[in-house]
Amino acid sequence: MGTFDELHAASLADPEGFWGDAAAAIHWDTPPDQVLDASDAPFTRWFVGGRLNTCFNALDRWVDGGDGVDRLRGDQIALTYDSPVTATIRHVTYAELRDEVARAAGALAALGVAAGDRVVLYMPMIPEAVVAMLACARLGAVHSVVFGGFAAHELAVRIADARPKVVVSASCGIEGSRVIEYKPLLDRALDLAGSAGPERCVIVQRPEVEASLLAGRDLAWADVVPGAEPHPCVPVAATDPLYVLYTSGTTGKPKGVVRDNGGHAVALRWSMSHVYGMAPGETFWAASDVGWVVGHSYIVYAPLLSGCTTVLYEGKPVGTPDPGAFWRVVADHRVDVMFTAPTALRAIKKEDAAGAHLGGHDLSRLRALFLAGERTDPDTLAWAGELLGVPVIDHWWQTETGWAVASQLLGVEPLPVKPGSPTKAVPGYAVEVLDDDGRPVPPGTDGAIVIRLPLPPGCLPTLWQDDDRFVSSYLERFPGYYLTGDGGRLDADGYLFVMGRIDDVINVAGHRLSTGGMEETLATHPMVAECAVIGVADQLKGQLPLGLVVLKSGVDVDPARIEAELVALVRDEIGAVASFKRVIVVSRLPKTRSGKVLRATMRALADGREVDVPSTIDDPTVLDELAPLLRR
Repeated sequence: MGTFDELHAASLADPEGFWGDAAAAIHWDTPPDQVLDASDAPFTRWFVGGRLNTCFNALDRWVDGGDGVDRLRGDQIALTYDSPVTATIRHVTYAELRDEVARAAGALAALGVAAGDRVVLYMPMIPEAVVAMLACARLGAVHSVVFGGFAAHELAVRIADARPKVVVSASCGIEGSRVIEYKPLLDRALDLAGSAGPERCVIVQRPEVEASLLAGRDLAWADVVPGAEPHPCVPVAATDPLYVLYTSGTTGKPKGVVRDNGGHAVALRWSMSHVYGMAPGETFWAASDVGWVVGHSYIVYAPLLSGCTTVLYEGKPVGTPDPGAFWRVVADHRVDVMFTAPTALRAIKKEDAAGAHLGGHDLSRLRALFLAGERTDPDTLAWAGELLGVPVIDHWWQTETGWAVASQLLGVEPLPVKPGSPTKAVPGYAVEVLDDDGRPVPPGTDGAIVIRLPLPPGCLPTLWQDDDRFVSSYLERFPGYYLTGDGGRLDADGYLFVMGRIDDVINVAGHRLSTGGMEETLATHPMVAECAVIGVADQLKGQLPLGLVVLKSGVDVDPARIEAELVALVRDEIGAVASFKRVIVVSRLPKTRSGKVLRATMRALADGREVDVPSTIDDPTVLDELAPLLRR
C-alpha cells in the first residue's frame, strides 16, 4: 500500500493511475474510457465514459454479487436504527434494505420520477430517509436532502431552485424532547415555491403526529411504498449528478453543491478503507444527520459502498437521556469506528467531565474516534483520548469536498499527532497556503488555505445550474486553485493547522490575529467547557477580540474572577498585541444544527448591525439572551 507520504506523492504525480486503480473497487456497468478529463479547465470530470449505479454498488452487489465482493452479505445488518427519543431500535439487513429501496424506487417511478429528475427530501433521522435517498440513486434521479425542520422560506428557496417532481417528507421530527411538525412547514414552503413545487408529496406518518394530507397531491408512504413494484437499478453516466446539497451562500441564495456518481463512489469507497481503516462487515457510526454532508457521505453512502454496517441515530449527545448516550450506542451496536463533531464532545464534557456515564458500557470494539465539523481544540482532543483510551483523530473537510482534505490515514500508517492539526493533506489533495497576492507563504505563516486544481474525485464539479457562481465563489480569487474559505498554516513537516474561516481573522491595530488561536488558549482553562472569540468594531484599533465562554456544569465561581483569569491567560500565551481585554461568561453559544458556532451572527450583534438569523440555527432564542451582553 505504501506509506502516507508515498501514497500522497503518487496521487499527485499520476492522478489518472492512482484513481484508476481505486476505481477497481466499484462495479461499473461500462468501465470509464478516461479517468480524468481536465480539458475544460477549471472544470474537471472524473471517469468519463463510465456508467454505473450507486445504489447497486451500495446494496445489490452485496446481495447478488458483483465486482470486488469478497462474499455475499444479504443476511448482514446494513442499517441499525437507534432512536432513544422513540425508544426504537431496528436492524435492517442488506437484503431487506435492498428490497425496501427497490419498492420505494418503484413507488417514485409510478409517480413519474425518472433518471435526471429531482426529488427533495425533508426528513427526520428515520430509516425511510435512507431508503428514499437510495431509491433516488436507484432510478438515476437526483435527490436533495433539506434538513428536517428548516424554516418554510428556506425550504421554499431550495424547492424553487431544484424544481423537484416529488417531495418526500414526514409528519414530524423529534429534537430531544420537542416534536416538530413538518407538514405545516412543508405546506407553507410549497405555497411560497408556487409553480416550482412538485406534482406529488409522499409523507411518512409517524405515531407522534399524524399530518393531514391534501387530496390530489399528498400520499402516505405506507399506502404507496410497501405494495409497489420493485424497480431495477438504472445505470447512469459517472458524470451525472447523484445529489444536490445546499449550503449557505453570502448572497442569501443557497449554493447547490453537486455530487457526481462516479467520482463520489470511488472517493468514498477509498476513504473508508484508507482514512477510516474500515473493512467489510465492520460497524461505522457517523453521529450526524442526513441533512448534512457527513450524513450523506458517512451515514448512507460510504459504509454501504464498503459492505459495512452503518448506524442511524435519532438522538442527542446529551439529554437523550444523559451524557452517556453516545457510549451506550457504541457498546450496544459494537461500533468499530465512530465519527462526530467536536461540539458534541464538548457538550458531553460539559455535563460529565469525569466520564461517570462511561461506566458500564463495553467499548472494547471501538478502535478510533474521528472528529470534524468545527476546529478541535487540543484540550477536548486530549480529554476524549484519555477518556476512551483510543486514538482521537481530528480531520478536516467541507460540504464542497464531500470527504476528508486532511487527516490521519488509519488504514495506512499512524503519524505523530500534533494537537490542533488534522495532520497532512490526504492523497489527491494538493494543499497550499497563500498570501493575499497569491504567493505561497513560508512554513508556519498564516494565510488562505487553497487546493491546487484539479480537485480529486468526490469533490464538487460545479454548483447546481450555476457554473458562473462556482467559478466566482471558489476559483476566481486564486486562479488555478480552489479557495477553501479557511485560513491557517502549514508547518515544516507538512502538517496543516486550520484556524477558522478567513473572515475570522481580525485586524487589531494593523496586526492580523487568528481568533482560533485565542479560542485554543481559552479552552485550556480547566473550568471552560467551550468558547468562541469574535472581532468587534473599535474606533481606535479597528477591531478588538471578545471572548465568550461556557463553563462546565457544576462550576460555582464568580464570573468576574474567571473573566480576569482568561484575559490574563490569553495575554500570557499570545501577548499584549492581541489587546484581549474582555470575556463574557454565557450559558450557551448560538450554533447551527450541525454544531457550528455562529460567529458571524454574533459579530453582527456586537457591532449593532442588522442580524440575518441563519436558517440553520438550532435555537434562535439564544440570540435574544446574548444581544444585551454583546451590545454592552
